[in-house]
Amino acid sequence: MFEVVTPLGFSVRVTRKRWALITTTKHPIMTGREDVVRATLEHPDEVRRSQSDDHVFLFYQAERPSRWVCAVAKQGDGRGFLIIAYPTDAIKEGTKVWPK
Repeated sequence: MFEVVTPLGFSVRVTRKRWALITTTKHPIMTGREDVVRATLEHPDEVRRSQSDDHVFLFYQAERPSRWVCAVAKQGDGRGFLIIAYPTDAIKEGTKVWPK
C-alpha cells in the first residue's frame, strides 16, 4: 500500500492486508486515515521504544490537545512493518528516542 522512511532511518511498509486487518478488526475508526498514519511515521512529534520489545517503536503525532495518532512499527534489518495504528489520549511509557 505504501512504504515510508522514518526519522529513525528505517523504512516501514504497510500492506493492504495489514491495513484491512487494522481497519476492519482492530481499529475501524482508522478507516480512510492512511495519510494520517503515513504522516505520523514520516513526521512524528515523538517516538518511543516499546518497553517489551526493543525492535518495536511507537510513533506519535498530535491531532489536538490530549489526542494523538499512534503508529506502532517493528524494525528489522533496516526495514520495518506496521503492527497497528490507533487514536489515543495518552503517550505510553517507554524510552523516548526521538527527538532526543
